Amino acid sequence: MSDDTIATLRSAEIFSSLEEKALHALADASEIIPFGKGARIFEEGAATDAMYVVAGGRIAIERAEEGKGPSIIAELLAGDSFGEMELMNSVPRAASASAMEDSALARFPRRGLELATFLEQRPEEASRMLHSFMTTLAGRIRRSNALVKENSPWVQELRRQAYGDKLTGLYNKAFLEERFPEYCSAPGASVGLLMFKPDNFKEINDTYGHEAGDGALQAAAAELKKAYGEEAPSVRYLGNELAVVLPGKDKAATRAEGRRVMELMGAVNLDAVVGVPGVRLRVSVGAGTYPEDSADPSALIALVHELPLVGRGRGGNVLLFPEDK
Repeated sequence: MSDDTIATLRSAEIFSSLEEKALHALADASEIIPFGKGARIFEEGAATDAMYVVAGGRIAIERAEEGKGPSIIAELLAGDSFGEMELMNSVPRAASASAMEDSALARFPRRGLELATFLEQRPEEASRMLHSFMTTLAGRIRRSNALVKENSPWVQELRRQAYGDKLTGLYNKAFLEERFPEYCSAPGASVGLLMFKPDNFKEINDTYGHEAGDGALQAAAAELKKAYGEEAPSVRYLGNELAVVLPGKDKAATRAEGRRVMELMGAVNLDAVVGVPGVRLRVSVGAGTYPEDSADPSALIALVHELPLVGRGRGGNVLLFPEDK
């Protein structure tokens, strides 16, 4: 680890908020690599094994266009980072990168070190790094939404990578925490929120294995996407807790949707997942509405998040609003 490595990582927006301990752990796992003018850093479609922060020089990001040669879509300077979305999502490179002049890059993780190894060896620092990553990326999306149409392919792809849950294909925790307040920000908005957990998830895991538990979540997610689509975004919030955002729904409508979710989840066919017939999900659902149950969107999430466990403690298969707690 060198002072140059620490300074380069700190210069990147994505790492600028990290505490010193986490930043030093990150620097320990990184290295500065020089690239001569014209050198290729990686190719579009290649496997992703690292992200980079520009320490000096100028980097071109290029993407191939059908029927044409590659075109430069971005030029990056000192302090800019790239490759982080592909690294965190374990997907191939979405574009190529090359040095436009003699340059130096901080590479994380360094050559010979896999991301999974760093996450396993330094879980606390890794958690802080991932939180910083998601917060920064969500901020980028908010800024880009003001500049680019919501339905542009670039924004849609950025949102998918930043807000997508890999296991279920639903939106993730960052989506709910970042975007739910936006749903509530329109004048006169009424927004419902459902958050729910399978009461018998531990039983499924313990009896049929963790793969069956993952399969049950995937099956539940598929039903939610089929039932609600993009009009009412579905979310994997934490672990086995799922959620549905209900724009335009008041308390009565949210209650009705809560009962609908209980029916949907109870009808999910898990025969292929667990290998035996007849196993079904039982869920306890927490529900709340903005602004009736709370005029603070973040506080509403916290309130509703607690309710499924309360429901399970009361025997499960129940629908609770904050006042029922």
